[in-house]
Amino acid sequence: MVKKEFRNPDALLDVNEKPKVGQGLLLALQHLFAMFGSTVLVPILVGLSPSIALLSSGVGTLVHMALTRFKIPAYLGSSFAYIATMQALMKADGYPAIAQGAIAAGIVYVIVALVVAKIGSGWVDKVLPPIVVGPVIIVIGLSLATTAANDAMLNNSKYDLKFFGIAIFTLAVTLFFQMFFKGFTALVSILLGIIFGYLLSCLVGIVDFTPVIKGAWFSWPALDLPGISYKIKFYPAAILTMAPIAFVTMSEHMGHIMVLNSLTKRNFFKNPGLHRTLMGDGLSTIIAGFIGGPPTTSYGENIGVLAMTKIHSVWVLASAAGLAIIFSFVGKVAALIDTIPMPVIGGISFLLFGTIASSGLKILVDNKIDFSKKRNMMIASVILVIGIGGTYLQIGSFQLTAVALCTIMGMLLNWILPKKAANEVSE
Repeated sequence: MVKKEFRNPDALLDVNEKPKVGQGLLLALQHLFAMFGSTVLVPILVGLSPSIALLSSGVGTLVHMALTRFKIPAYLGSSFAYIATMQALMKADGYPAIAQGAIAAGIVYVIVALVVAKIGSGWVDKVLPPIVVGPVIIVIGLSLATTAANDAMLNNSKYDLKFFGIAIFTLAVTLFFQMFFKGFTALVSILLGIIFGYLLSCLVGIVDFTPVIKGAWFSWPALDLPGISYKIKFYPAAILTMAPIAFVTMSEHMGHIMVLNSLTKRNFFKNPGLHRTLMGDGLSTIIAGFIGGPPTTSYGENIGVLAMTKIHSVWVLASAAGLAIIFSFVGKVAALIDTIPMPVIGGISFLLFGTIASSGLKILVDNKIDFSKKRNMMIASVILVIGIGGTYLQIGSFQLTAVALCTIMGMLLNWILPKKAANEVSE
């Protein structure tokens, strides 16, 4: 007897379901626009080529999908965790040092993936129960709230009422199409919000089309290849500073997988396996290092799109990755997308990041977590304040980010605290 394949009843398009070609293209563009700002911002801050970041993002996503047997609807973009280290390395030794550090970080992922493949991932459910997972997912969403707010309000670090108006207009249009329309129009509400926000930005004169006019229709991304673009040299400092950061991004990656588990009603830690998703992320970062891009990681923006639209199809995410690769060779298109003003991205992010946080609340509700119990209250409280407050652990050049720190604290408290406080009345 053939076992019937599971289908998530909450999804409009489940993980392996294909959209129609035209619809799939628009849905893919929606994902591309959602991640574009952050993915190209990292190389801009570091001094790398945005087109390479776009290329490594697309290639890395497809590699991750292949390693995970096209079972996980995840998109990989440029990682923010390495920015400070990359900026320092760029000033000292240039991109070759960053490349070597990125490759080393990817190798750390691969090693951990091989260890997990050997020992299994049964421990994940024990160290990450709902009382830890729910608040961590809330943190993942709300820790990005300041980014969304700054994008919506600030013009060159100064408050701009015009920017704020565009952000609220973009948000309002997105909500309007999401709530008052049915069918495909509702599914592409994020894309429509971006388009209308962009048009308003053009009308008020904050869009600069100079890069589009000067951009070439076809241009090879500025690849930085070891042994071809530069001489191979050993950079121990780069390896020692970037490789440990992989453990930080691993915890964030696992947090994103937890969100996807909740959205898709699956357990990706078991199938296709945590070792496969870590391996895919590691190989993606290694490839980025070899071609001249920044390290990659899974993206909260795209998870927000999945949560809001209920379109969980890997075909849509793979198409977005394909478009990213194509656009990395089309200068004018990449430049056009790059002209999308930050308040437009900020307006959309209000909804996307909030949707991720709401997914964490849903986990707590679905699992009937009882907050009258002190143990649950203590664990959730510590995770939320450490994570949302931006508390981090700094030891030399190594930094444990707020998301990673609150996850570790949550796991430790879940392990250490007794089931019942000494002063609680027995039921």
